[in-house]
Amino acid sequence: MTKYLHTMIRVSDPDATIRFFELLGLREIRRMENEKGRFTLIFLAAPGDEDAAVELTHNWDQQGYSGGRNFGHLAYRVDDIYATCQRLMDAGVTINRPPRDGHMAFVRTPDNISIELLQDGHLPPAEPWASMPNIGEW
Repeated sequence: MTKYLHTMIRVSDPDATIRFFELLGLREIRRMENEKGRFTLIFLAAPGDEDAAVELTHNWDQQGYSGGRNFGHLAYRVDDIYATCQRLMDAGVTINRPPRDGHMAFVRTPDNISIELLQDGHLPPAEPWASMPNIGEW
């Protein structure tokens, strides 16, 4: 039997990335510091869904990452896609693909990793989302 454990992404600013994921409702569930290897592993998950974690890997000597698009994306189901996107926008996050259809949106982490937000089902189209254009790649 195979069981999903987590998805790992490398991050240059753990605090900024944790703040981003906290806006989506994830919380830190464990952290491991490795002085010899000079890295930190931080695991985040939605409360009650700890089996679906994202692992943030911070290599202490790394100066930053580029090319986050080659990763693909992480996907999270949200209770209210409009409220989630508004909360992210209010915190300064760009909504790259707005939830025009009341079902799907894309945003990016501070390290340019795409995050797909999915509504369970579809909410009726609502402004300002219905008429918002895509911003950049998603």
